[in-house]
Amino acid sequence: MKLTKYVICTLLAFTMSCKETKAPNLKVTVFETSESGNSLTQLTDFSSDVATDTIKLLPNKKLQTITGFGGAFTESSAYLLNRLSKKNRDTIINAYFAKDGANYSLTRTHMNSCDFSLSQYSYSPVADDVNLEHFTIKDDKDDLIPMIKDAMAASEDGFKIFASPWTAAPWMKDNNEWVGGKLLPKYYDTWALFFSKYVDAYKAEDIDIWGFTVENEPHGNGNNWESMHFTPEEMTNFVQHHLGPKLEADGHGDKIILGYDQNRAGLKEWVDSMYATEESSKYFDGTAIHWYESTYDVFPEALQYAHNKAPKKYLIETEGCIDSQVPEWKNDAWYWKKEATDWGWDWASEEDKHLHPKYAPVNRYARDIIGCLNNWVDGWVDWNMVLDRQGGPNWFKNWCVAPIIVDSDADEVYFTPLYYVMAHFSKYIRPGAEVFEVESTDKDLQVAAAKNPDGSIAVVVFNEGKTVKTFNLVLNDKNISIKVDAQALQTIVIAN
Repeated sequence: MKLTKYVICTLLAFTMSCKETKAPNLKVTVFETSESGNSLTQLTDFSSDVATDTIKLLPNKKLQTITGFGGAFTESSAYLLNRLSKKNRDTIINAYFAKDGANYSLTRTHMNSCDFSLSQYSYSPVADDVNLEHFTIKDDKDDLIPMIKDAMAASEDGFKIFASPWTAAPWMKDNNEWVGGKLLPKYYDTWALFFSKYVDAYKAEDIDIWGFTVENEPHGNGNNWESMHFTPEEMTNFVQHHLGPKLEADGHGDKIILGYDQNRAGLKEWVDSMYATEESSKYFDGTAIHWYESTYDVFPEALQYAHNKAPKKYLIETEGCIDSQVPEWKNDAWYWKKEATDWGWDWASEEDKHLHPKYAPVNRYARDIIGCLNNWVDGWVDWNMVLDRQGGPNWFKNWCVAPIIVDSDADEVYFTPLYYVMAHFSKYIRPGAEVFEVESTDKDLQVAAAKNPDGSIAVVVFNEGKTVKTFNLVLNDKNISIKVDAQALQTIVIAN
């Protein structure tokens, strides 16, 4: 049958109209770290002809604003860097802080010694020195301060540093020991002065301290290494009547104070005390948390509760690591397998044993950071940046894993898969980014997304399973079909 000129034109018009109504493709760049061998690798072949699920981005439904991602400066890490060749030292510093590296933006360090120190020391070494006339940071000058300064030199965008004490000097405590015990009330003002002097001492080294956590793990740590106990009421009293006013009086009122600083399951009683009244909450700028309560549970209800109690204040993960574990050396496969154990594997109470099964380190990091982002956490800080093949040095022999492991005797460096997992977030989700809601039809894909200050969008997708997943990524009227490999973490960047 012959088609008339009118019919042909009508068909052509209909075809063109159909093409015009089809959603145009999103332009994306995809980076992947996977069990199969990718290490923050930019993919060129990531498209899928058939998308079985949908991830819909909702940037207008804004959540928290990102403070940053990063790791901790410890004496152990700094000491190891000083034992490496300059080439390898620079390689590690740039890998963490340069713009073409992980570009860390939020960091932590310890005040006085901690378990990841070579020995026990205090900046207030003279007993009964109430006015801290002998205050000194000389123990930080050989290793810790040079590492921080090298990081500052490598960082184009800069980064924030907050400091945490594990304990006051024994002479300030009721048990006169490095481990356990409580700060004597008669030294509350002296301990508040300690924080102020620390800011001044580091400023004299041209290092600006952004803020503090009041006490690392105020519940204690089983009386194993440096610790000092506070109840929620004791910490609130110390901050409200001593630390906050002292920092303010000394011109350091701009320094951030984060309360608590331990595991998430205990959050409720702490935020209830910290934020009980306008007066009690005045000097608390936010809440600090750790992840050691479980190897798999993010504790979303606790995070939601803490946010709702103080929705305008910070909620920052200040420490997490693969703990109670000697690192695997140059064995990427181990980091993807459920073979790691943590402290709870041996020491948790019978009722809590289920929270501490064996786990895959990569899964724990990726799952936790995504879970935190989807439950109002605005910053996530890893523990040691560098450790040796034993998981130290550590005076207590509390071995842990870091994203970068070194053999300082052989001058060798191993970037574990955990380094690349951290970079998936720190490199592409920048300070000031706004986390927003995401709708996903696949409950097994873990997803978080944020819009950066430059207008770009970063979407992080984790496929923990053993099969390839495909999904249609939708933003407004645009979409693109993407496949994510089995056991793979992707960061999808949508340029402004």
